[in-house]
Amino acid sequence: MFRATFEQIRQNFRLMFTEVFGGGKADLLLQDENDVLESGIEIVARPPGKQLQTISLLSGGEQTMTAVALLFSIYQVKPSPFCVLDELDAPLDESNINRFIRVLQRFLENSQFIIITHNKRTIGMADVLYGVTMQEHGVSKIVSVKFHKTDEQVTDHQPASLETPTTVPSVDSEEDAPHKREDTMEVMMAK
Repeated sequence: MFRATFEQIRQNFRLMFTEVFGGGKADLLLQDENDVLESGIEIVARPPGKQLQTISLLSGGEQTMTAVALLFSIYQVKPSPFCVLDELDAPLDESNINRFIRVLQRFLENSQFIIITHNKRTIGMADVLYGVTMQEHGVSKIVSVKFHKTDEQVTDHQPASLETPTTVPSVDSEEDAPHKREDTMEVMMAK
């Protein structure tokens, strides 16, 4: 059973790695083929334009994207109803963030993701946003925002307007309204 699952994950990892990196090659190797249950697993990766090397020799962003490829390779074999990712996107540059988000979106139909992040691009794809703010020193407050598409029917809450309500009449309506003579200024033009 382990061997079959390992081979599925290995095949998924090879494909997912090339998708995440836009090329390159990767593999998972058992360190001891004779004792698979006690064997270590070596991750070998070659991002596009680099030599084949172990994961410890890759940059922080490359290591993270390799880990993303492995995580989602395992997910393809045994999806989980939810997953927590804590600052996984922190070491990624802008192009790798876009790749990460593209891969993540493929798995949103089957799983819910709780992502702890400070990255605006990752935050931007959220359905619900929770944050912690400190309005006064030493007092934390949790705030939440639920997003929905503009054409989507909202059924679980009353959406609040993002516009600030005003009690002051608009300038246009005030200008167009009739005025008393004493409220106006006479202007005379000299010839």
